[in-house]
Amino acid sequence: MPRFFTLTQNDEAVMVRSPHPLAILSSAVVGGGFLHARVILNRHVSKNYDHPHPDQDLRAFAARLGVEEPFVGLMTAAYLDRTQVIELDDRGLRLALVMTAGFSNATAAGLSPPAGPEHRPLPGTINLILLLDAALSPAAMVNAVITATEAKTAAIRAWALRTPDGLPATGTSTDAVVVACTGRGEPLPYAGPATPVGHLIARAVRVGMKGARP
Repeated sequence: MPRFFTLTQNDEAVMVRSPHPLAILSSAVVGGGFLHARVILNRHVSKNYDHPHPDQDLRAFAARLGVEEPFVGLMTAAYLDRTQVIELDDRGLRLALVMTAGFSNATAAGLSPPAGPEHRPLPGTINLILLLDAALSPAAMVNAVITATEAKTAAIRAWALRTPDGLPATGTSTDAVVVACTGRGEPLPYAGPATPVGHLIARAVRVGMKGARP
C-alpha cells in the first residue's frame, strides 16, 4: 500500500512531507501545540549545540532547505542513520512512526533535578513522530501522546536503564512527541491503549524502541 507521506533523510535532517495539511499536536521546538502543516522536520545538531534561540536557528535552517510554509521542527543530537521507521496497518488503520533516539540524557521524571547551571542536560533525546491516516479528535491526540509515552517508558524500564545519578530512567529531559493526522476516516474520540488506534501506537513505539536500544 502506498505511503500517505514522503520521507527524505540525510546526515542533516529527516523530513516528512504530506501532500495535504495534517492536523498536528506536538511539543516541538517550532510549531509546538496544535496547528496544521504539511512538513515535519527533525534536524541533527552537534552534541555541543548551545544556540541561545534554537527556534530561530531551526527556522533559518528550514529556510535553507526551501521550507517556506508553517512546519513542525525538532532537534536531536542522535545520528540520523539510526532513524527508525515503523509502518503498521491493522483493521483499516494505517500508522507510521519516525523515531530518533539518544539515551545519554536519561532522566527520572520527578526525581532528577531540574535543568540549571549545575544540572545542564547532556545530549540525548527521544523524538517520536507519529503519522496516522485517521481522524483523531483533539482529545484523542492528547490521549495518543499519553499512550506513546507509556510505551516508551515501559521499554526503558524493561531495559533497567539508569540516569547518570543511578536512578531508574523514565525518558530523557528533552523528549518530544508529534502526533500528525490526515483527518480521513471515521472520527476517533479516544486513543488510549484499549482502543485499536492506541494499541497500534503503542505497538509501533515498542518496536521502534527495540530497534533504537543502546
